[in-house]
This record gives sequence, structure tokens and C-alpha cells, in this order.
Amino acid sequence: MFLFTLVALLDAVILTNCLYDLKSLAPESIQEALQDFKSQRYPHVKKQFQASKLMAIFLNGQTLVERIIRKIAFNWMPSSIKDASMRKDAAYRPQLNFMPLAPTREYTAPKVLIAGAGIGGLYLAILLDKARIPYEIYERASKVKPLGSIMSLSANILASIEQIGLYEELKAISIQGSHHQSNIMYDNLDIIAALPDPNLDGAIGYEFHLFPRPDLHKLLLSKVPAERIHYDKDVVSVAEDKDGVHITCADGSTYKGDLLVGADGAYSGVRQSLFKTLKEENLLPPSDEQELPKGYICLVGTSDPLNPEEYPFVAKENCVFSQVIGRGTNYSWAEFNVPDNRVCWFVVEQLNSQAEADAVKFRNPEWKSELNDEAIKVCVRRHLILFFFFKKNFTFGSFPSLQQQQQQQQQQTAAHKLLPSGGMGAVCAMQDAVILTNCLYDLKSLSLESIKEALQDYKSQRQPHVEQQVEASRTMQMLLSGQTYFERFVRYIVFHWIPASIKNSTIKKDAAYRPQSSFLPLAPKRGTIDILPQKPSRRHEEEHGQHKEP
Repeated sequence: MFLFTLVALLDAVILTNCLYDLKSLAPESIQEALQDFKSQRYPHVKKQFQASKLMAIFLNGQTLVERIIRKIAFNWMPSSIKDASMRKDAAYRPQLNFMPLAPTREYTAPKVLIAGAGIGGLYLAILLDKARIPYEIYERASKVKPLGSIMSLSANILASIEQIGLYEELKAISIQGSHHQSNIMYDNLDIIAALPDPNLDGAIGYEFHLFPRPDLHKLLLSKVPAERIHYDKDVVSVAEDKDGVHITCADGSTYKGDLLVGADGAYSGVRQSLFKTLKEENLLPPSDEQELPKGYICLVGTSDPLNPEEYPFVAKENCVFSQVIGRGTNYSWAEFNVPDNRVCWFVVEQLNSQAEADAVKFRNPEWKSELNDEAIKVCVRRHLILFFFFKKNFTFGSFPSLQQQQQQQQQQTAAHKLLPSGGMGAVCAMQDAVILTNCLYDLKSLSLESIKEALQDYKSQRQPHVEQQVEASRTMQMLLSGQTYFERFVRYIVFHWIPASIKNSTIKKDAAYRPQSSFLPLAPKRGTIDILPQKPSRRHEEEHGQHKEP
């Protein structure tokens, strides 16, 4: 009975591999796949059939011949012959050829400690799980409360999301932006620019997906086993020795792993501890000793569900983006309609000087919920003119409760200094997670030299793209929120004088970079533009053969 079950399980593995490689649903293609299945399984099934007959004789045989055979096998046959037979049988261990292979005895996966259960930390956890790399998440909060405003994802991360099987679930919480409308205006509603949809979906292959950031956070959180996330674990110090990395949390608890990933935000405890150690050893670059520049303060949020009869705007099938740039003030603000009749919004204040930044009232590195009311009173109620509902006779008190608010002075993800309302921090963190997991999957050993080599590989793959993203976030912040004469002049040139062909070329160039997990089957190629090639997995090629494009 045991061998029958084993044969059926092995049949399932090989049959699935053959069906995965099915060229089409034509009868000839199906027949070819089944013939391939037979050629792979038939020799082993014959051996397993003979083995089952021998096992029946050894365990249940009653005839004189069967008793003699059993006596010889158990008492006279040398153990070396028995061991050789067992090793030969164990050498056949088929696996799914479209998934990462189970580690060999020679390969030991690193244990990864992740500080922070934000979008970047959760996405890294999901990818590590796909790569069969163990991990634990340590989150400073007592529970995860997803916060934030609008998010927009495009081809440069949607390919990875499709690859790991979350694309359909993402679509269910999104408005696909194939026909989105963008209006940039002054606070008297005079139009600065009405930006048409570039209509590049055919070339790029993916629509823009717009949704509240909390919804993506909840989706990713649902994919990570609850027992992998440890709450009330604020990492306050980090130490290394020959056995790995050790973290100490504010409650005094300690944990050990092979690598530590700081995904705990702009004021990362991991980064602060690392910088302290580097400074003591005179290895910290001068630029990293400087405090994060606070050029802007950004307050963001997502409303409760609204009544479409009272606010018809929220029921639109397409996403309407309205950005207001104040005149005679350093404030700008924006809104977006999102699924479930909600509105995402943000208010940005541009700071005139570092002195003003240092004196700003809401400069706390850790946002506390008790500051929400005061922040809304000072910033939102004064400047968030909800022109998209009522162009006159509107009072803030008539607006339903604001469900989430948070302060962002500047966002820093994986040591990348990205301005918050540029909308690129989370995407950058998710791309970081993809490439870092690829590098860890190819880790040769747990030696310090091997880990350094993997991290250097990660840096070489990500740095050129991150530098572009940092500059793009600054440009986006300037175009949407800049208040100086120079920034207003640049905004006018960009929106009115630069040809659409140049803008579309920039969009296509950005969409060409869409990193994916090198140890999984790639997502189908979408669109007509050429996709930037990425480094294939050394380990995957060794285990599966040459890397194949879909």
C-alpha cells in the first residue's frame, strides 16, 4: 500500500511538469505531453513494481522458497549491497521543474530577520517564502494598522506581482487607470494643466492600478503567516559575531539570524544602530551623518466610504486625480477617487529653509495617533479645499471622518532618499525585495565573504535604477508641489512645452525595468516595448538548466 501511494505521488509530480510545458490544447500536443510523461516514469515504475513484489515476499511470504529468500536477504546478504540499493533508490527524487528545488544537504538557506512589517518588509517575506528561505518579522507596533493614501503601480512592479500570483487580487482592489484623468490647478480652480491619458497600455502591457495604500498592505499581510510576525519588537541595537547577527528589542528580548534587513522606515532603528557602529569605526560616510533633509511635510489619508448620492464623484469608474497648488501659501493638496466610494488625499507643505524645518511643529520621527487631531486642525482644515464635491458653500465639518492620517517628513526606503508624495517609495522597496531575494537565493554559503558578495551583487543591480528613481521623485515633487518661482517656471515648461512624444518615451523607458524573481517562472511578457534583461539565477540554472524566457 505504501509503494502504491508513493508511485501515485511521483506520477503527480512528473505529470504536472509535462502539463506545465504543454504547448497548446491540440490533441497532438496533449499526446506528446503524455508520451513524455510515460518515457520519464515507465522505467522507474517497473523498478518500483518489482520492489513491491520483493517487499511482499519479505513481509508476508509463506512458501518454502519465500522463507529461504527472506533468510538469505536478512541474514546472509552483505550490508554494503543493501546500502547501495537504498542509495540508488534515494537518488531518484523528482521535483516540480517550475518551482525552486528543495535545498540539497550541501546548501543551507540563510535565516533572515526583517525589521518592520510595512509593505517592503511584507513583500520581502512573501518572496523569501517562495524561495524557501526562512525568515522572521519584528514589528515595533503592537499591531499592524495600515496607513496611507493613494498608490499607483505600473509595469515595473506589476510583473513581479503577477509572477507570484497576486495580480488578480490586486485588480480586485484597484481602479485600472487606462482612462484616468489628471487635473492640476490653482486654488481658485484655474487650470494649470489637464493631462490626457498617454494611452500607452498596448505598448507597456499593463494599465496603471490605483488604490488606497492600506488595501495593498492588508493584501500582503494576509499572505504572511501570522506566526512569522512578532509585534511590540522595536529593534534598538544590532551586534555581529562569527555566528551571525543579533538584534536586541526595546523589551530586552534578543534574536539571532544570518542576515538582518532594516525595513523599519525613514527613522530606522536598524540603520541608526548600524550608523553608530560605523561611526565608532570611522567608516561612516559624512553624508550619512547628516540629518535627513526636511524639504516638505506631507500629511496623507484615506476617507471612510462616502455616500455616492451626496458625493457623485466617488462613483466614477475611472480615477480622477485633482492636484491644487496654493498661491500665496506653501501648501498644495490633492485627491483621488478609489474603490468602495472612498477618497485618498494628501496635503503637502514646502518648507522654506532648514531652520524652518527644524522648528516645524510636527517633526516627530515617530508619528503618534494622538497628534492626528491637531495636525488636521492646523494643516488639513485650513488647506484641504474639497473643490471636487462643492465649489462653494462647503464646510469641513460636513466631511465624513478621516480614517487614516500619517506624517511623512521624508521617506527613506532601503537607504534610498525618496520624497513622500513622489509616490515611489513603496515601489522602490518592493523592487529592492525582488533583487535582494534573488541574491540570497544564489548565496553560495553562510560565510561572511559569501554574504558580502551577495550584498555587493544586490547593490550593483539596484543602484543605477534607484538613482533614477530618487531623481524622478524629486522631479515629481517639484512638479506637483513646488512653490518657488523657478519650480513654477519648470512646471509650466514641462506641462506645456515638452512634446508628448518625449513624455511617452520617458514612461516607456521606466516601464522597461520590471524585475522578477529569477528562481520562478517569469510572468508572461506584456506589451510591445523591449524589456530590460535581468541577471539569471546561477543556482536555478545549475538545478534546472538554462534560463528560459516565457
